[in-house]
Amino acid sequence: MVDTTKIKEHMPVVCSDGGQFATVDHLDPGNTIKLTKDDQGLHHWIPTDWVTTVDSKVHVDRPGKQAVQDWSNSLPTGV
Repeated sequence: MVDTTKIKEHMPVVCSDGGQFATVDHLDPGNTIKLTKDDQGLHHWIPTDWVTTVDSKVHVDRPGKQAVQDWSNSLPTGV
């Protein structure tokens, strides 16, 4: 399990194929990461379960295209 306390605002989020696909806005309760707004002005959320490592970047377990398809467009329910 990854130490999510290392996830900080404005860290790059990097997919498994090496490219940055997002930036951390903040860590939400309920094990989700809120991402900064995209080019359309929308926030997205990803589960912390995707995170494989945290150094100066947040690394996730899927390629960028899949990550963008799988992220949530709204705050997950129950959070």
